[in-house]
Amino acid sequence: MPTSVRLNSALETRLRKLAEREGVPLSALLRRAAARYCDEAAAASLDVRLADVIGAAHSAGGQARRTGEAFRKSLRRRR
Repeated sequence: MPTSVRLNSALETRLRKLAEREGVPLSALLRRAAARYCDEAAAASLDVRLADVIGAAHSAGGQARRTGEAFRKSLRRRR
């Protein structure tokens, strides 16, 4: 299925050079990169996907702080 993607010139140049170095068409390189990205994103566990936001919320009540710590410990035990 044909798809159009807009790239800035620097990224396009990097991709074309990489495709040439690997001896594959640019379209094949892009398909492979998209498939790998989808595979990795689908395989990432919930704790990995939420790692940058766990414990990021602040409240005046103080309970959220303790809840966040307990949640982090729970996720770490799962790893």
